Amino acid sequence: MDASSGSLSYELLAKVGEGSYGTVYKARETGDEQRTLAVKKLHIRGDASESGIPAVMIREVALLSKMRHFNHPNIVKLLDASVEAAGRNLDLTLVLEYIDQDLSTFLSKVPKSGLSHDCIKNVMLQLLRGLDFLHTNMVLHRDIKPENILVSSRGEIKIADFGLARIYTFNIALTPGVVTLWYRAPEVLLNSVYMSSVDMWSAGCILAELFLLRPLFQGYTEVQQLHKIFEVIGLPDEEDWPKDSPIPYTINLGSKGTCTNLLPNLGPDENDLLAQCLTFIPSSRISAAKALAHPFFKKH
Repeated sequence: MDASSGSLSYELLAKVGEGSYGTVYKARETGDEQRTLAVKKLHIRGDASESGIPAVMIREVALLSKMRHFNHPNIVKLLDASVEAAGRNLDLTLVLEYIDQDLSTFLSKVPKSGLSHDCIKNVMLQLLRGLDFLHTNMVLHRDIKPENILVSSRGEIKIADFGLARIYTFNIALTPGVVTLWYRAPEVLLNSVYMSSVDMWSAGCILAELFLLRPLFQGYTEVQQLHKIFEVIGLPDEEDWPKDSPIPYTINLGSKGTCTNLLPNLGPDENDLLAQCLTFIPSSRISAAKALAHPFFKKH
């Protein structure tokens, strides 16, 4: 099926994903370039003039458009966007560069012997460069997880899916319930204010997963997730508990004691970077810029 979005003409090849707002297709550009594309078709139901385009969609288009001007190698590129009225509905089409797998799929194919240290460093270096770029531009991603990190056949890492991303000002009141549970920072689980450090917590979870080949904290409720976190990093002191959290401090959430060697099989540099990402106090958590200068990457 031939279609076009703004200045781009393409042929839809196959459906590759379905989400709450629409469908993602693999497509091929028609004409000279014949690039492979990802086409995200989002359907806005009802009377658009009354309800308007959902904020989550506007945000994704606005942020990707902003990012496009900088053309960062570790952020998925938005090539085109268009909106069409279809009766009472609106159809929003985003055309993005196509990357055939995400980090979750990539990890599922890794042999039991695990990833090489060089491969882990390479993935983390690119992820942190992408996060540093976003945070420098005052953008929180808020949903960093393996499914939102794309891995190209050439080993390029691209951060994708900006549906939950948000431009932030200091200590803005942000929506709880963002970030998939396993990669969610304690301050989000505790309904406290948060900053770009939420993405760094998620990056720490991903660093651990690259070594373990499984998620580090696999809770199925918010309280269970906090338990899993405190089993590894130790229960913080009461004075470090966020004052604005509706969840009271209780010693039942875990045992005291800080753990510097979070994963016993890791060397000192790996453990130090991991510990600095998985720090309970958000303001003490390492930034993406500082993480890029960490000794873990020095030999890369």
